[in-house]
Amino acid sequence: MPEIALVLFVIFIIFVARAIKIVPQQNAWVVERLGKFHATLSPGLNVLIPFIDRVAYKHSLKEIPLDVPSQVCITRDNTQLQVDGILYFQVTDPMRASYGSSNYVMAVTQLAQTSLRSVIGKLELDKTFEERDVINAQVVSAIDEAALNWGVKVLRYEIKDLTPPKEILQAMQRQITAEREKRALIAASEGRRQEQINIATGEREAFIARSEGEKQAAINNAQGEAAAITAVADATAQAIERVAAAIRQPGGHDAVQLKVAERAVDAYGKVASDANSTLIVPSNMTEVSALITSAMRMIQVGGKSSA
Repeated sequence: MPEIALVLFVIFIIFVARAIKIVPQQNAWVVERLGKFHATLSPGLNVLIPFIDRVAYKHSLKEIPLDVPSQVCITRDNTQLQVDGILYFQVTDPMRASYGSSNYVMAVTQLAQTSLRSVIGKLELDKTFEERDVINAQVVSAIDEAALNWGVKVLRYEIKDLTPPKEILQAMQRQITAEREKRALIAASEGRRQEQINIATGEREAFIARSEGEKQAAINNAQGEAAAITAVADATAQAIERVAAAIRQPGGHDAVQLKVAERAVDAYGKVASDANSTLIVPSNMTEVSALITSAMRMIQVGGKSSA
């Protein structure tokens, strides 16, 4: 009796184990009933009919990175390139992933390689380095269209490395070196040209500044000389006016006569004191008085005309 109970307990455990399935998150299990597709189990607790239902396929719904093996591709200008990349895909339809292809991972890998060779064959060598994004997009488009029948969604493809032959690399390096030297020479010539332009501009501005300074200095000198002449003339005119006014005052004529006489006497004294000069003295000293008198008459006539 205990043996029967033990057997029944074991059968019950097996029955429960085959009937209850717990599916993890981001996973999908495909169930077949009597060898035919029945359902797709969602994450959580699921109940099956033992010995009738069975889990045939288990798929992860996470994004899967797939390393695409390196391969040789030939460009449009007949240059060989060693190319390898990485593909990201995700199972979106567990039923098609189970029955659409015997091995969807291998199918996606092979399709990625053939699509990559086709895309690179349409491009020249230089374009393959410049248009990686275009290549990636075209590969994804080509794979994604075919992968729909396999229940797989291709998310993106990235080229990891593009390696041309050694000879091509050396030629590219020489080309880059020549281009950089060309740019350096152009930059140096542009610098010299700009330097000459700056020097010429500076000299022109300095010449203009000097000429403007000389012009302003000449104007200032002329204005200063004119002001000095005007000031001297004004001072002379004022002095003459004061002398004339003083002559018109009472006793002015007498003062002028006295001044003229003093100047005449001083002049004779200076001539007489000079050892190298010859003094001719009038025979009649009254002529000196006559000279003074005639000078006074001229002063009087000038005073009346000014009045």
